[in-house]
Amino acid sequence: MALIRPTDDVVERSYRILSGDDSDERSCEAIPDSACSDVPRNFLLNIGNGASTKLAEQLAGPNLVLPWLLSALGAPAAIIGFLMPAKQVGSLAPQLLVSGQIRRLARRKWAWVAAGLCQAALLLLIVVAVLVLPPVAAGLVILALFLLFAICSGVGSVAFQDVTGKTIPKGRRGRLLSARAAIGGGLTLAAGFVLHLFFGGADAIGVYLGLVVVAAALWGLAALLFLLVDETPGATDGGRNPVQELRRGLAVTRDVPGYRRYITTRGLLLSVELAMPFYALHGENVFGGEVAALGVFVITLGLASVVSSPFWGYFADQSSRTVLLLSGLFGALAGVLALIIALGPEPLQQAWIYTSVFLVLGIAEAGVRLGRKTYLVDAAPSGERPLYVAFSNTSIGLLAIAGGGLGFIAQFFGADVLVAVLVLLGLAGAMAAWRMPEAERMMAQ
Repeated sequence: MALIRPTDDVVERSYRILSGDDSDERSCEAIPDSACSDVPRNFLLNIGNGASTKLAEQLAGPNLVLPWLLSALGAPAAIIGFLMPAKQVGSLAPQLLVSGQIRRLARRKWAWVAAGLCQAALLLLIVVAVLVLPPVAAGLVILALFLLFAICSGVGSVAFQDVTGKTIPKGRRGRLLSARAAIGGGLTLAAGFVLHLFFGGADAIGVYLGLVVVAAALWGLAALLFLLVDETPGATDGGRNPVQELRRGLAVTRDVPGYRRYITTRGLLLSVELAMPFYALHGENVFGGEVAALGVFVITLGLASVVSSPFWGYFADQSSRTVLLLSGLFGALAGVLALIIALGPEPLQQAWIYTSVFLVLGIAEAGVRLGRKTYLVDAAPSGERPLYVAFSNTSIGLLAIAGGGLGFIAQFFGADVLVAVLVLLGLAGAMAAWRMPEAERMMAQ
């Protein structure tokens, strides 16, 4: 057991409020003793980093702003439909290629910093593409740039979970992730009100481009904050090439049933993370695609994060498995609400009622993201955490390619059938989570 030495009063008080840790003699379980005194400062820097990226993701992400930007440009709907699969494939599939290289870095935070700066630069290139290219060409270039953006995100994801495992004690990681999401959600809520109240009648494309520029600046700020995290140097030996990583990952999946069940659950709950653009495009038709309507959606998503993140964070530190189970049920509930509104009596078919779908789906998506991250950081062996993270993410990234086929279901069978499929997948994901072991027992099964 190592004790945290006294730190600056403001940092210490802020840490106690946000983490819920009010003990004067804290145990730093599962992190190096030398890192224990830096926990409050690292905790706050990590929250600042997360709040910046969460807001940036809503201001220039594939769920709302980018689909509406492409739609306003007149880009083909097929390009819009591939934005979310591109995010999943780009951010998840290549991780196995980089996890072994990240392990060679004594301080893995440098991988996140480099990735964050690249993401900022790519967003600025999206702005350039919109300004100088015709609609179809701009759409294709934006899709390619966003794929590169997602690959950078994947590099950052592997590094983030490893750095978090080295700098934040077990039992505080879920609350860290919830604070990142809640503060980011509060900022998103404020941004939505600003859009709705002050930019409702502005030129849509101009506003969308402004949001992308602000998001690029936020990624730069996030990189600076992560650079300031005090990370204890780790071991650099044991690095493997991608083929060796693949073989090791397959062996782990074969030999650890708990890990295999985790991957199965993540695969089914991928339906929750892929669903938002389909609802967003439908919402665009309901609201007319104006900037004021975008503000309503942004407000709803921000509210979902603010409402759900403290709840998810607390329960993730108790049982991240339960968080995944409940998130699957919330994802299914969102689809049920959408079907009731679409197929019910006409008084139900109003825009403000339909926002309830976004609220519930936002809560579900926040739970899936927080639950899966907390589960694997807590469950994976510390020396092999990059492998466990990268192999699961690569597996899900490859599965996400099939997610592009969800759009074809809507095209050939109708949106109601697609929503029904999403309901069934959410229920299946909840059932799979129920069959998972708790995080501390994953390696024992």
